Amino acid sequence: MLTVLTLAVTGIGWSKVRDLNSAVTLLSDLGLGGGDDGAIDILLVGTDSRVDAKGDPLSEEELKWLRVGGDVTTSTDTIVLIRVPTDGSRATAISIPRDAYVNIPGIGMSKINAAYGATKEGVRLKEVEAGGSEAQAEKDGTKAGRKALIDSVAELTGITVDHYAEVGLLGFALLTDAVGGVDVCLKQKVNEPLSGARFRAGRQTLTGPKALSFVRQRHDLPRGDLDRITRQQVYMASLAQKILSTQTLTNPGKLQELQDAVSRSVVIDDGWNIVTFAENLKDLTGGNVKFTTIPIADDQAWSDDGTQSVLGVDPSTVQAFVNKQLGNDAPAKSTNPRTGYTVDVVNAGTVDGLASNVLRLLGNLGYQEGKTSNKPMDEFDSLVFAKSADSDAAKKLVSDLKAGPIEIREDSSLPDNKLRLVLTNTYNFGLGAISNTGSDDDPASQTASTPAPKPSTSVIKANSNGPVCVN
Repeated sequence: MLTVLTLAVTGIGWSKVRDLNSAVTLLSDLGLGGGDDGAIDILLVGTDSRVDAKGDPLSEEELKWLRVGGDVTTSTDTIVLIRVPTDGSRATAISIPRDAYVNIPGIGMSKINAAYGATKEGVRLKEVEAGGSEAQAEKDGTKAGRKALIDSVAELTGITVDHYAEVGLLGFALLTDAVGGVDVCLKQKVNEPLSGARFRAGRQTLTGPKALSFVRQRHDLPRGDLDRITRQQVYMASLAQKILSTQTLTNPGKLQELQDAVSRSVVIDDGWNIVTFAENLKDLTGGNVKFTTIPIADDQAWSDDGTQSVLGVDPSTVQAFVNKQLGNDAPAKSTNPRTGYTVDVVNAGTVDGLASNVLRLLGNLGYQEGKTSNKPMDEFDSLVFAKSADSDAAKKLVSDLKAGPIEIREDSSLPDNKLRLVLTNTYNFGLGAISNTGSDDDPASQTASTPAPKPSTSVIKANSNGPVCVN
């Protein structure tokens, strides 16, 4: 992933950039481009692949060096949308969690990291069963998988992808060593055998295989994959800062190592004029490179069939966030029907903090957050109050709660744009329905009562004084 980031943010050095077209593997016919928004939007994909850019398996020595097995996989564990304005003045990278539950063309609702692998295997198997060659079926399946991922990201974010870049495990490690290692900082020591992550607390410099363990760990982290994304972002920011501030790209030896890493592990689309792109980025500085993550509507969601823990996302909310982060000149036209409605939440039961937790998650979906309160009511089941019992907004709220049938009652005193949700002790399985601590009428305790860490949408920049300390 970082090999491609260097490619996108620094152009791999102005004296060497023209050598890239002969070093990098080119892809064709991915259906890219078509957007006219004054910027270049790049989909950067990090795969858990055990092959190089040419499709050749990594050697036993390389697998041992990387501390990974030889399993065949096309898992896309890193998905980042990067926007660079045509004047090259800044770069914004937005991470998309691999467990984001989205619509995948030809598959339906699934984790976004299944778009590539599941589509590839479906096409490959179909061609083989029809009598096609294994080699051609593998090639066609891989192309179909890449296109499915591109289309899935475009549908989720509302952004037309102009260019595609992909890198495997080997490239990450090679790039890290090419720049002499990258500084990171951990809040506490780590010993997690599945990823091989064994680090002391505090600031330290990591080389290839250790860096790979650092960004791949997701077990034993408070927020799992979301904390892994944060690690990836601070690592990319640290790498970008190092390259941009120390003139790494003026060192011929380092340039050769970077080019070797690119040639072994990077694939890009064949419509990308790297020379022109790199020339536009000559004046880019670390302060104009930032990293963030799409908003998560529900960090404790389940797939429709109830078999997988997923991250619930709302495309309209994501698209509004992406437009804001990417600095589109024209504000996005909101297609989210929730944004025009304010919701008050009343905790009529005995589960402390329930109202504030549910209201937080409704806010993530796009509703305007109203007030929370504690008020016992002589009702057994939860209720939604609206100005009209036939309110479409109230019906939408009931659907978003995913708690089964909830009665909608009329309250003529409510404005047209306000809803009131009353939660009782029977609200056990809906949005945000988990035990909490604290009182809903105490603002200080509402902050402390969050039952699960909220996915961060903070911005990390590449011009900080040293690496940001993370989990």
